Order: sequence, then C-alpha cells, then structure tokens
Amino acid sequence: MASAAEQLAASINFSAIGKSEELKNRIWFTLGALVVYRLGTYIPLPGIDPAAFEASFTGKQQGVLELFNMFAGGAVQRMAIFALNIMPYISASIIIQLLTSVFPQLESIKKEGEAGRKILNQYTRYLTVVLAAFQAYGIAIGLEGQSGVVSDPGLFFRFSTVLTLMGGTLFLMWLGEQITARGIGNGSSLIIFAGIVAAFPSAIVNTLELGRQGAISTALILGVIVMAVLVVAFIVFMERAQRRLLITYPKRQVGNRVYEGQTSFLPLKLNTAGVIPPIFASSLLLLPTTIANFAQTAGGTGFLATIATYLGHGRPLYMLTYVLLIVFFAFFYTAVVFNPTETADNLKKHGGFLPGIRPGERTAQFIDQVLMRITVIGAGYLSIICLIPEMLVSYAALPFYFGGTSLLIVVSVTMDTVAQVHGHLQAQQYEGLVKKARLRGRRK
Repeated sequence: MASAAEQLAASINFSAIGKSEELKNRIWFTLGALVVYRLGTYIPLPGIDPAAFEASFTGKQQGVLELFNMFAGGAVQRMAIFALNIMPYISASIIIQLLTSVFPQLESIKKEGEAGRKILNQYTRYLTVVLAAFQAYGIAIGLEGQSGVVSDPGLFFRFSTVLTLMGGTLFLMWLGEQITARGIGNGSSLIIFAGIVAAFPSAIVNTLELGRQGAISTALILGVIVMAVLVVAFIVFMERAQRRLLITYPKRQVGNRVYEGQTSFLPLKLNTAGVIPPIFASSLLLLPTTIANFAQTAGGTGFLATIATYLGHGRPLYMLTYVLLIVFFAFFYTAVVFNPTETADNLKKHGGFLPGIRPGERTAQFIDQVLMRITVIGAGYLSIICLIPEMLVSYAALPFYFGGTSLLIVVSVTMDTVAQVHGHLQAQQYEGLVKKARLRGRRK
C-alpha cells in the first residue's frame, strides 16, 4: 500500500513545474552542468593521436576498460580529459565507507553528525586525489606502450597526462557536488547516468543497422525491446519493494502532558546494496581480460590468456562466477551500509520496540535475520537483471550498452531524480496551502 506522501506525489500535476521558479532554475542548472560534462568527454589529452588510440581501442576487446568507457560516455575510447570520469571519487567513497565499519576512530567521527560527515568528505577528497593520480600514471604508461599513439613520450608527457586526468576527475567531483547542492538529483550518479544514456542512441542505431543488414532478425529486435520494457518494470518494482517492520512507541508523560502511544515502520529495502554488487562483480571479472590484453600487447601470453578465454562473455564459467560475485557483494555491502545493532540501540534510546521482541540485543538479532532473508531475494533479483541481458549480449551480438548494470543504474538514478522533483513540487504545494491559510486567518 502506498504511503500518504507517495499518494500525494502521484497526484501532483507536472504542469506545476512551470510555476516553480526555484525548481526550473535547478533543472536548468543540472542540464547545463551535464552539457559541460559531455563537452569535456570530446576534448582529447594533449600529446596523443586520438584517431590512433581509438583504432587501437576498438581493434580488440578491452575488458574492464570497456566497462569504464560505458560509465564515461565514450571518454575512454576517445582518451579525453574526463577519461577517468568520477570513478576515483566513487571508489574513494566506497573505501572510506568500508574503513568506517572497520576502524573505531572513523566510526566515532561518523557518529559526530554533520561535523563528522564533513571530515569524512574531506578524507574522501584526499583519497580521490591519490587514486586519480595512480590511475592517471598507469594510463600514461599504457599510452606510451602503444605505437603511434603518443607523439613525444617521456617524463613531460607523463606529468601532463597525470595532471590533466587528475584535474578532470577533481573538476567532475566539484561539478557533482554543485549539482547535488544547486540542481536536482545526486550529482555523481547523474554524471554516470549521462555517460551511459549518451551511448544509447548509437547502440540503438547500430542494432537497427544490424537488423537492416540481416545480421539480426526482426523478431530478435522486437524481443529485445519487450525484454527491455519488462526489465525496467521489474527494476522499478524491486527497487521500491520494502519489508516494513512495525515499531511501537508506548504512552509516556512529559511534565503534565501525556503523549499517546504511536506506531511507525522501519523500512528495509529489498535491495539495500544498490548497484554496487554488479559494478564490483563486472570489474573483477573483466580484470583478467584487461591484464591479458596488455600482456599480449607486450609480447607475453600464457596463463592469463587462458583464464581470460574461459572468463569470456557468454562462457558458462563467466556466468557462474558473475552470479556468485553478485551474491557475495550483495551480502557484503549490505552488512557494511546497514548496522542492525546500531538501529536497535537507536530504537531503545527513543523508547521504540518491535512488538513481541525484547529491546536491545534480541531486536538486533531479529532485524539481522529479516535483513539476511530479504538480501537473498535482493541478490537473486540483481543476478537475474544482470544475467538475462548478458546472455543476449553474448549470444545475439547486441551492443554492450544493453547490459543489466547500465539499465539498473539508469532506472535507479531516474527514480531518485523523479522523487526529488516530486519532493520540490510537494514542498511548493504545502507552502501554497500555508499561505492560503494565513490569508484566510487575516481576513477573519
């Protein structure tokens, strides 16, 4: 059953967007920032031949680079100044989040509220600089190893490449924070979203061209369209699915006033881990292919090449390992982002309890059991979403951008952005009601 807020949001007419100046300004700012990002994905690094690198990139499978190229909107294939995209910042955020659950010092900083959050954000920025510098230096070395790509290899080229790519990542990190503060939606997620969506038109055109040439049947194309619609609907349903635990607050007396008992809900998302498990699983699976390609370029073959062959797209070992990694990261990341003991302690401090469950340790155990059960469903959902498109990509030779990870990110970010638009419209509606009530009060 939909909540009162969801029912109100569903009844809002989107023509109200035109009446909200603040919301229009936020939308235009977001669109302008994304246009700036897209322009940066076409500015090549200084000192390289973009055509030679693109020919080298498309000449063979690039493994994990192909995944990063999808997130960067083709910037890796063009070796643009935004080739690293915002992925070092995302990686740094995840690392800091993991370290927070391991080290008590960072956990105590996290519990300090807004001040602690600012300190952790600063640590994340510092780690972003370090990760971006290391990745940029690795890219510079890799570019020098490819013949005809770098016009003047040497120390100056490496320094300029590191500085340019690191500056591009830091600029996108700043741009994402500006979108979050002055625009609509989460800035980092929208930047990745824009990179993925930008590749959809060319992927669709390529698929239709293959159908025109007879390489793909019309029935298969129609089947892919139906599959995409069903997958999107399934993602929306599962991302909104929750397991709500009833919370009861007993009657209490404060001074001379007696407050009646209240009931609330503790919502547990079916997919608490979000899109992190598919991204991690894809990155680890594509890593052997990437290393094998570089080794083959350097003149070496052997064990890595054999592993890369068995872990190629569509192979049974690839599919099995992909599912196992998704399930592992779903449970692992859920355990990191949600702490049942902390939740139970907060409920106990505020006088809330689950009916029939003793507050404290028993409540934490019960929440942990429920979370484990729904994570099984969530991990299965992620596996299905990522496996079905992967099979179509492998056996039907469809573009890489039809993968389950890309669809999951696009739908999730779209839902989050629409929810924020609803929130702004809802706030405007409440403000209008308050103003009308005040005017009526003055007239009386």
